Amino acid sequence: MQSITIVLLGIVGMLLGWLFYSRFIATRIFQLDNRFVTPAHELRDGKDFVPTNKVVLWGHHFTSVAGAAPIVGPAIAVYWGWVPAVLWVVFGTIFFAGVHDMGALWASARHKGKSMGALSENVVGKRTRSLFMIVVFLVLLMVNAVFGVVIANSFVAQPNAVFPAWTAIAVALVIGQFLKRQFPLVPLCIIGIAILYASVYAGSYIPLSLPESMFGLSDKANWIIILFVYAAIASLLPVWMLLQPRDFINGMQLLVGLLLLYGAVFLAMPDITAPAFNTSLAESTPSIIPLLFVTIACGAVSGFHGIVASGTSSKQLDKEPDARFVGYLGAIGEGSLALITIVAVSGVALAASPQEWHEIYSHLGAGSVNAFITGGANLIQQGWGLPVDFSSTILAVMVVLFAGTTMDSGVRLQRYIIQEWGDIYQLDFMKNGSFATLLAVGCCLLLAFGAGGSDGSGGMIIWPLFGSTNQILASLTLLVISVMLIKLHRPAIYTLVPMMFVLVMAFLAGLIKLKEYYLAGNYLLVVLDAVVLIVSVLVMLEAGAVISKFRLAKTSGHTSQL
Repeated sequence: MQSITIVLLGIVGMLLGWLFYSRFIATRIFQLDNRFVTPAHELRDGKDFVPTNKVVLWGHHFTSVAGAAPIVGPAIAVYWGWVPAVLWVVFGTIFFAGVHDMGALWASARHKGKSMGALSENVVGKRTRSLFMIVVFLVLLMVNAVFGVVIANSFVAQPNAVFPAWTAIAVALVIGQFLKRQFPLVPLCIIGIAILYASVYAGSYIPLSLPESMFGLSDKANWIIILFVYAAIASLLPVWMLLQPRDFINGMQLLVGLLLLYGAVFLAMPDITAPAFNTSLAESTPSIIPLLFVTIACGAVSGFHGIVASGTSSKQLDKEPDARFVGYLGAIGEGSLALITIVAVSGVALAASPQEWHEIYSHLGAGSVNAFITGGANLIQQGWGLPVDFSSTILAVMVVLFAGTTMDSGVRLQRYIIQEWGDIYQLDFMKNGSFATLLAVGCCLLLAFGAGGSDGSGGMIIWPLFGSTNQILASLTLLVISVMLIKLHRPAIYTLVPMMFVLVMAFLAGLIKLKEYYLAGNYLLVVLDAVVLIVSVLVMLEAGAVISKFRLAKTSGHTSQL
């Protein structure tokens, strides 16, 4: 089969979802109201609460939620076959991710920009808030640790990406100042993209790397520390100064990257060499069900999106109807990246024959980011004629910048949660932004180095646990949204069905991983996995009790008491 068929079916499906399903959910279910005063206006402080153009906010939200996960997950999951991966990405984006992301924005905006964990107290109950925030903090901890290691690995493997990655930060700081002074957005965007790609070209000739050993640590370990120092500083800056412009520029850079990749498919029309359903799996390969649905999280549905939507994006929402553009369209953007990743690692651009593909994908976990960069670069060369080395640098920078923006937002969101705990428990020292940031970064470094040793490989060791924990969080977010809808006497089936499906798959995957970690003697991950599973059960029980109480009160005519 030609890859163009996959691309056309996937894109048409997502486009129909945007035109029809998202409009139905926005107008009939969430009932987004243009007259509603969003937290960005009501609580405007010029730092975190800032009314933002929906296109700029889409850029922030999209690049913050995308990270490297919609590349890593699909590039791994294609091992089971490209058909199940494509189906989960397309249908997951339309019916799961778009509703989840838009719903999280709506729910948070209706509760003064509170995070999903904090607003769960208003929707479900006090105990739920405490339990929910534990899961949220653990997910952020895993995300930041994982992406810190991903970027460090990329810097070591692709030193050509170092110069453009840090240049992008400098460009964003300058553009942020111009945007603050109301300069036109379009020319700034064009100039920013031009400088970014000029730095990519320069980076091909200016490889930068750290010494293999410095301060008793490897080059990868030192990159991890540098990255978290940067993330700590970035998380304390006002959103307009770095977060918004950097995310917007990265969003535009992704659009260019997607144009190159999708355009190459239409120009070269490469064949697919990967099996539709892989029947030659390695003996130790786990079952596709439930593992497929946690391996591909970002790109289908992801609990991390709810953290970003309710943590930073809702605080910048100019008008409530913008939630559809930012949330649902952001999910489609990520689904598009996941779809083209599947094509890049499944076709002749990566492997000229089925036999060669099986040699590259010898087991689950093979391929991943390197397969995407190699396959994507060859695909661009076949379609556009660009040199493979230059194309590889473009894609490596894209991966690094996405993971970097996720780290920026992730550390900031960890700070928010720690400060919220300070408010809840009246601990003034935890309300301090600098202290909260240092605590957040310290926890991330402790996990990265504590779980994996002095080279910081712990971030990748926890990747399987991140998948199941992340999807459990997605189901809990959908649960909170569902309870809100039930209390508002609106249909909740459009969120309850995705919630139940994701919860069952993620819970089963968590149980499977719990057994694996125990048999391997990795008791740190056993404890983390067990905590997440227990907390998720308790939250579901709390929500079930609230729904039952509400329905009982509704039948007796006393809903006002709730």
